[in-house]
Amino acid sequence: MIKIGIVGGTGYTGIELLRILARHPESELVAITSRKEAGTRVADLFPSLRGIVNLAYSDPSKVDLTKCDVVFFATPNTVAMGEAKALLGAGARIVDLSADFRIKNVSLWEKWYKIKHAAPELLSQAVYGLPEVNRGKIKAARLVANPGCYPTAVQLGLLPLAETDTVDLGHLIADAKSGVSGAGKRPEEPLLFSEASDNFKAYAVSGHRHWPEILQGLEAVAGRSVGLTFVPHLVPMIRGIHATLYAQIAEAVDFQKLYEDRYRNEPFVDVLPGGSEPDTRSVRAANVCRIAIHRPQGGDTLVVLSVIDNLVKGASGQAVQNMNIMFGLEETMGLSHPAVVP
Repeated sequence: MIKIGIVGGTGYTGIELLRILARHPESELVAITSRKEAGTRVADLFPSLRGIVNLAYSDPSKVDLTKCDVVFFATPNTVAMGEAKALLGAGARIVDLSADFRIKNVSLWEKWYKIKHAAPELLSQAVYGLPEVNRGKIKAARLVANPGCYPTAVQLGLLPLAETDTVDLGHLIADAKSGVSGAGKRPEEPLLFSEASDNFKAYAVSGHRHWPEILQGLEAVAGRSVGLTFVPHLVPMIRGIHATLYAQIAEAVDFQKLYEDRYRNEPFVDVLPGGSEPDTRSVRAANVCRIAIHRPQGGDTLVVLSVIDNLVKGASGQAVQNMNIMFGLEETMGLSHPAVVP
């Protein structure tokens, strides 16, 4: 059994980790931390886990996470980078769900996150945890940087194009929409029900922190510079991401076959039949990305639709997928539950 610790288990990604790991046949949850909720039973805070998770939250200063085989950081940015070195030195492995280790260039990271990085020496050994690209590296990783939700949906949608150079990679467009859970549980005025309900808006148009992460991933597989316009939107739903991706065709190929061939052996990427239009509820609570390919009016613009659950394939489900790979388990273990509909 894999002994597991979770740091920051009161947010949405933390509760999803608990939900998934509680039914994982090879996992043993030994500690979950929260300064605010120390001493509170998990099931008292989240009644959905009554009879499933029997742990209580521990004060992070009073629990020894070095005894864990793997520690998940379901924390705000900057927490993991302050604690990772000690845990790695003690032999634990880490899957970090925050952005602390996603961007390799420390100067670029500090530019977008507006703070000095506390562990820049660890960036070189951190493996970006997108299994569909880095599965081999993840197997040997001690520290995995779990991708962001928007970057997962956008990269999976554009990956076959970046790998084959069949479109103009200098002018890609990602028009993405997310439910409000993507912003976490911290109360903010734009996320209040009376603000977000019956409303639809773009945000961070001048620059979003996920843009350099997406760009880094696409350029790594393309082997050259990529131009990407990324515009996120907030939609009045709880969970889910819908990314509509646009590219100008450079070489007319069978794009449906290109995507089907690329993802044929990927357990968590579903390329839908031609002409399909995936919706976010088709992936709700499931660790899957569904993709559809379109060429409107047979013109020179390719449109790729990519949908994920931002809390599962976009966060906690992908984190468990990475754990499975790291420990040599079946990649789908504990992640085979279907989407919840309606």
